[in-house]
Amino acid sequence: MTTEGFLGRAFPILFDGGMGTMLAAAGAEMGGPCNLSNPSAVLAVHLAYAEAGCDALTTNTFAMNRLYADTNRPGLDLAAVHREGVRLAREAAGRDRLVLGDIGPTGRILEPYGDCPETLAFDAFREQAERLAAEGVDALLVETMMDLGEALCALQACKAVSNLPVLVTLSFQTADRGGRTMMGNAASDSAKAIEIASGAAVGLNCGELDPFQAAQIVASMKAATSLPIIAQPNAGLPKMHDGRAVYDLEPSKFAEGIVSCLAAGARIVGGCCGTTPAHIRAARAVLDAHPTKY
Repeated sequence: MTTEGFLGRAFPILFDGGMGTMLAAAGAEMGGPCNLSNPSAVLAVHLAYAEAGCDALTTNTFAMNRLYADTNRPGLDLAAVHREGVRLAREAAGRDRLVLGDIGPTGRILEPYGDCPETLAFDAFREQAERLAAEGVDALLVETMMDLGEALCALQACKAVSNLPVLVTLSFQTADRGGRTMMGNAASDSAKAIEIASGAAVGLNCGELDPFQAAQIVASMKAATSLPIIAQPNAGLPKMHDGRAVYDLEPSKFAEGIVSCLAAGARIVGGCCGTTPAHIRAARAVLDAHPTKY
């Protein structure tokens, strides 16, 4: 059944879909730098998702923390990337849609498993969260986390600088044994930890699962937490073609997978890699066809 929602919206809430794969398909630069090099391409993607019927747009600021940027794009003007990222999403969102400030991983493995001190990651996340909050996003979305420790670090950094709701999604490599991230974190344990750390919602995105397998993760999380559960799967499992990953799950089949996620307990749904406005439109149609079922 539709229940009282949050962020000013009634459940179920529909997020947007993939940004990077859409930019690549348009021949534009992938990632946050595109906010500066080709803002019209970023705006076009946001507008297409808005037209498809989503309730929230996600800023094109994934992984634009200082640790990741200094390694992959040294010299990038991060303040400008975030300023333009929020401006473009807000322009497309208008008054009817939320804008989520996107925060991805650092690209480093935290100690003791890797060489990145947690304090260094915390500072990078805090800086990014400050920028997004200052530009006026409605909530912060920590996503594509493969390590629960890094997810908690980002969540705590966000809460240190803002009172905005912080939503957290992790990426799972398998649905077996209740679901595991690359670092071996179980879905149920992750959901409990995010709730204890005062996350506003928890769930999954990206990863190595199709939407139907994602529903298994949703069920595991639902049994472990009272937080709203988010499901933003890819458009199926990637297939390599000419050296690049291709996602070929049709919008109608993707929408069936979203129904499975909703039935398993998800209250916020959307898409990740390979999903397009057509996939989000198909999900919107499912939600509108059964407005009181979920």
